Amino acid sequence: MKTYQIDLLNPKAAKLLQDLADLKLISIKETKKQDFTDIVSKLRKKASSNAPSLEEISKEVEMVRTERYAKNR
Repeated sequence: MKTYQIDLLNPKAAKLLQDLADLKLISIKETKKQDFTDIVSKLRKKASSNAPSLEEISKEVEMVRTERYAKNR
């Protein structure tokens, strides 16, 4: 089974798709369009569960600085 995302440009196309669904040739599932704030809140929720500690961040920053300093010498 293949899945497609279709943008309907003409309202008549919705009727055609509904007719195909009635014949059980396709199935129609409407998706909720996410706005920017929904996406940001989802990203923040994921980040909060696995956020690095201040110590881990400091170690990483020091490691990168040490590598850059060694390259510049």
